[in-house]
Amino acid sequence: MDLAAGCLAASTARGRSATIAVEAMRFLRPVRVGDEVSLFADLVSVGRSSMRIHVEAWRRSRDSIESEKVTQANFTFVALDPQGRPRSVDVAASRSSEN
Repeated sequence: MDLAAGCLAASTARGRSATIAVEAMRFLRPVRVGDEVSLFADLVSVGRSSMRIHVEAWRRSRDSIESEKVTQANFTFVALDPQGRPRSVDVAASRSSEN
């Protein structure tokens, strides 16, 4: 889940970022060996240097066409400069690349 959130954070920040918090992790259902697991990340908010990302994990059994949510959590990332210090997130640049 951290990797899924990290991919969205990196594309939003247009560079390196680091996880600084994970909150509200809820395990709803078990995942079994052989299950297909899909992760979905959504950008919730962007601050000066931080990004809050909600991630859901869904499972599908090999012999089923139906999926069910198994866990979710909120991740907070901070954009980093080349020296590893917090830097501003350029929201306008990340939005213009979506068009």
